[in-house]
Amino acid sequence: MEQQPQQMTFENLNVTQAMLNALEDMGYYYPTPIQRDSYSTIMSGRDVVGVAQTGTGKTFAFLLPIIRQHKFTKDPAPRTLIVVPTRELVVQMVGEIEKLTKYINMRVGGVYGGTNMNTQKMIVLGGLDIIVATPGRLLDLAYTGTLKLRSIRKLIIDEVDEMLNLGFRPQLKNILDVLPARRQNLLFSATLSEEVSKLVDDFFDNPVKIEVAPHGTPLDQIEQSAYNVPNFYTKVNLLKHLLKTDDTLNKVLIFIDTKKKADRLFELVEPEFKETIGIIHSNKSQKYRLDTVANFHAGKSRALISTDIMARGLDISDVTHVINFDTPEVPTNYIHRIGRTGRADKAGKSITFITEAEVPNQMAIEELMSKPIPMLPFPEEVEVSTDTIPEERVQPSNQNYLPAPDLTSSRGAFHEKKLKNTKVNRANEKRMARRREKQKARRRPKQ
Repeated sequence: MEQQPQQMTFENLNVTQAMLNALEDMGYYYPTPIQRDSYSTIMSGRDVVGVAQTGTGKTFAFLLPIIRQHKFTKDPAPRTLIVVPTRELVVQMVGEIEKLTKYINMRVGGVYGGTNMNTQKMIVLGGLDIIVATPGRLLDLAYTGTLKLRSIRKLIIDEVDEMLNLGFRPQLKNILDVLPARRQNLLFSATLSEEVSKLVDDFFDNPVKIEVAPHGTPLDQIEQSAYNVPNFYTKVNLLKHLLKTDDTLNKVLIFIDTKKKADRLFELVEPEFKETIGIIHSNKSQKYRLDTVANFHAGKSRALISTDIMARGLDISDVTHVINFDTPEVPTNYIHRIGRTGRADKAGKSITFITEAEVPNQMAIEELMSKPIPMLPFPEEVEVSTDTIPEERVQPSNQNYLPAPDLTSSRGAFHEKKLKNTKVNRANEKRMARRREKQKARRRPKQ
């Protein structure tokens, strides 16, 4: 009988014993495909572009070789820079690095906007080996001279496509321009758009592309389904029904497309579920956001309402369901959303609410996945509302034009001149009369 090859372990990647001990503490023994395929290439010093589905271990794919190559130094200036799109992702990234370096002497810190910069200046001035930052705050600290970038040897840009979606392209370009020319560049993302490819072509040195799954393909272990729903308030009724009748929905991420609608949904749902529903979006304070995520992570909250901007910044284990309260307009955002469940080889479920106006979004998502989203019959016991929110009401076809002005009492564009403007320059009038006479004389025929 033919012997089956043994599954690769982290020991086969030649990580240090200290790292193996940290990985064992976290319950990790086997590298994922993106971690396995990236390790040796990153260790070689080549630039790398890694593309993998959400939830496949992209973070450890670059952290493992970076930490493996770490050498002790007393230089306070960091040698590794990790740039991420959101504050939450900064906090989570620093947490993952601290877990991996539990038995290693390594200095790591995170900086992000929306909080006191003086406190973060002290973190930087205390000395760091790895700094994790959002683009804006990174440049703030660099331009004030607090953060010295002269020693950066490794640059990692995580979720770069989301950074570009959020309008960070100028900041990213400025960061790439001010860093030392001799450095290793690593880019990891779930998608690789045309704009990202151009950024890579402009600033990376012949990078190795590592792609472990087809672009835009959802994880196989996610069971997808959807309902046709007429409007916002009926979606609210359906959500309440599902939360009341399905006990398996015990750790649910609910995605919605705007902050205003998120607040409206929270106000309608939370009173019936008494502090088991959380909400998070960019208008909430930093402390509120971190506390809300921590409560959801710990299981104190059953469901968390979130906008798309948070889809990349949340790395929460054991999410049982993702509910797309709104069908995203950008098909890849659907992939990012549902990728919050079905992680680490665990099964997950996604449910999408689709109005008639959102059917084109559904078709674009299905085209990206090359498969349909299975539709479920709408529950008869759920009340169908006839009320609509302002965003759902039909707007006039000429909504982009100002109404025509009422001209019945208009005096036109003309008006009486002020007295000082009615005076005539007599000398100038005489000169013009003489000029006209001379021109007339020239035109008289000779006798």
